[in-house]
Amino acid sequence: MKNVLRYLLSIQLKHSKFVQQVHGFTLIELLVALLLAFLVITPLLGFMVNILSTDQKEQAKANSEQEIQTAVDYIANDLQQAVYIYDRTALTTNSNTTPASSGIQDQIPPVKSATGCSSTATCKPILVFWKRKFISGLITTPSSTKDDTFVYSLVAYYLIKDSNTTWSNAARIARFEISDGVLASSGTNGNCTDYPNDTYIDTSHCPNPGFQRFNLNLPGAAGLTQQMNSWKATTSTAYTQQSSVLIDFIDQTSIASTPTCSTGTPSYGSYMGFYTCVDVANTTAQVFLRGNALARLQTSNFDYSSTNQTYFPTASIRVQGHGYLYSK
Repeated sequence: MKNVLRYLLSIQLKHSKFVQQVHGFTLIELLVALLLAFLVITPLLGFMVNILSTDQKEQAKANSEQEIQTAVDYIANDLQQAVYIYDRTALTTNSNTTPASSGIQDQIPPVKSATGCSSTATCKPILVFWKRKFISGLITTPSSTKDDTFVYSLVAYYLIKDSNTTWSNAARIARFEISDGVLASSGTNGNCTDYPNDTYIDTSHCPNPGFQRFNLNLPGAAGLTQQMNSWKATTSTAYTQQSSVLIDFIDQTSIASTPTCSTGTPSYGSYMGFYTCVDVANTTAQVFLRGNALARLQTSNFDYSSTNQTYFPTASIRVQGHGYLYSK
């Protein structure tokens, strides 16, 4: 019996020692632990947020730089086939006189037709030219092979700044083009509405609505410049072509002074994001673009300044048209 009691007493003593050793943290210990955790974790969180913010800004700058370069390369490829480039005078005066004076502005959007361009206040033509549009493998030769051909096209690039919520709060560049149709050597006339006396390959290769071939023998128009400025769209058919956006997030900062050109005259709108220097005599244009990466990161306070210029990548290129203007 004594042995049993001694055994139970020893178990009870061991159990009481174990219970005394298991206890929770005091309130002071918890407060100290929380303070230490705060002092350690807060700088780490700030460091991580800074890394994420920096990465986001660098990604926005990289995207802008890539898109700006792609856009200027696209415009350059377009300009290489130019046969005539309009200068600023032609884009700021009208041609509704007889004979036409010195402008083409009222023959293209937005004055002529609001096809993706709402008004001259928000949609300004900066670069307008005639080009040879290459068409591959359309003409059937006597040996039944397919040959390439080209048609003339009128191309216009616009700088647009409006409140359209589809696009950014910065500016954007849009492109408008109308082209001639592909004539056939034989066949039935009248398959295209605007040119009933001409024969075209098929109805899918008619001139775009509003397109009219330029006439280099206009009476009263002295010299190539005035003849090209005298071009008018057809009056029988309105434009149906829509301008398409080439690039968004273009710098919308108001222009502070007239851009300077080493050769030619500057063509510009109200904003510094897109302007050109045009040399009409040599069919040459220098194109300047400036993006706005800040507009990708915030919805306000993203105008250009000397302190944030790294967020405004620029690109420029000088292109001479390689096309030839045939008067016959």
